[in-house]
Amino acid sequence: MSEELDPEVVELASRIFELARQGDAEALAAYVDAGVSANLTNDRGDSLVMLAAYHGHADAVSALLARGAEADRANDRGQTPLAGAVFKGEDAVIKALLAGGADPSAGTPSAVDTARMFGRTELLALFGVN
Repeated sequence: MSEELDPEVVELASRIFELARQGDAEALAAYVDAGVSANLTNDRGDSLVMLAAYHGHADAVSALLARGAEADRANDRGQTPLAGAVFKGEDAVIKALLAGGADPSAGTPSAVDTARMFGRTELLALFGVN
C-alpha cells in the first residue's frame, strides 16, 4: 500500500524547492527556522542546497548550510552540489560550499573530476589537488 501525499504538503514543498531555485535566502531561512528540514529533497534526491547551488545562489547556499544542511548530500545520480557548481561555473557558490565544509572528492563525478574535465586548474589548486 502506498500512502497518499497530502496535496497541501506537496504544494508547500514545491514552493520551497522553487525558492531554492530562485535563491530566496531570506524565505528559505525562515522556512528552515520554522521547522522545514534544511536537507529537504525532491523526488530526484536534489536537496535545497543542490537546487540553490546549481542555479548560482551563493547566499541561499550559505543560509541553508548555516542551518544544518549537508554540503555533500548527493542526489539520486550521485551528484553533489559542489560538482554541480563546478559544472555550471558558479565560483561564488563553490566558495560558499567549501566554506560550509563540502568535500571536493565526494560524489560521482566529484568536483575534482569535474574541474579536471573542464580544465579548471584554478579550482584544482583551490581543492588542493593537481
